[in-house]
Amino acid sequence: MSPSPEPVVSELIELLSLERLEDNLFRGQSRDIGTKYVFGGQVLGQALSAAQATVEDGGGRMAHSLHAYFLRAGDVDHPIVYDVDRTRDGGSFSVRRVTAIQHGKVIFFCAASFQGEEPEAQQHQLSMPEVPRPEDIEPAPAVPAEVMATLPPKVQRWLSRRGPFEFRHVYPRDELNPPKRPPFQQVWFRLSEPVGDAPELHHALLAYASDFQLLGTANYPHGISYYQPNVQMASLDHALWFHRPFRADDWLLYSIDSPSAQNSRGLARGQIFTRDGKLVASTAQEGLIRVVPDRGAAALVPAKE
Repeated sequence: MSPSPEPVVSELIELLSLERLEDNLFRGQSRDIGTKYVFGGQVLGQALSAAQATVEDGGGRMAHSLHAYFLRAGDVDHPIVYDVDRTRDGGSFSVRRVTAIQHGKVIFFCAASFQGEEPEAQQHQLSMPEVPRPEDIEPAPAVPAEVMATLPPKVQRWLSRRGPFEFRHVYPRDELNPPKRPPFQQVWFRLSEPVGDAPELHHALLAYASDFQLLGTANYPHGISYYQPNVQMASLDHALWFHRPFRADDWLLYSIDSPSAQNSRGLARGQIFTRDGKLVASTAQEGLIRVVPDRGAAALVPAKE
């Protein structure tokens, strides 16, 4: 018998396991992980969980794409209701539209598409970058206590928490004193404890984790960071494509680049590989990035207080 997941992993699985209120209506709890508003990955994972729960007779259909827009910041102190529209069940594909509602307002919506396996289809993929193995990379050191004491309380909580995912940066960057670098990064990540085999769970977990690291890559050429008190950042949209089977509790490489930043928006793209080089998912995200003179204005976005 496999050991029970540790509390942070169990809490995440519980967060992604929604309460069914009606056939197409679900409720998910919110959790404060050190951001002032609900973490975008939470809403992505919960929305995908809601959509998956309505693909009941799809002949093994699994999510292959998700396209989402973030409309309003979510309140970490209140649950979110997910309303699923069963848009189409065709011969090969099923499509669902999911609207996330909090305090009577739409905060997020997405479309997700599902398909059964077609093993005889043509296949190709780009190669995984040549990078060190995750076990050859040291975990990030803890922020020194004297530095931590100078940071806002929300940032302290974010940096001191032990989350459900473990990250190993191939080329670490000091986010508190960021240098200017080309807009590329590679990050190994995995769920910190083994979990069950249900592919739906691993899809929801990857949707959750895909929101980490992505948009921050657009900051690299400018020497700015999410943690700086005059920087505003917020996700605007998010796209995720699933290509091949994977496990979120095995090491995955997130290879990210940012082709453009302009008009206070940054674009980032990601490819996710298994450690043996299989391309299992791709992502894209555009987000708001503003450097403002007023700390009070910057404090209106996550991780600022």
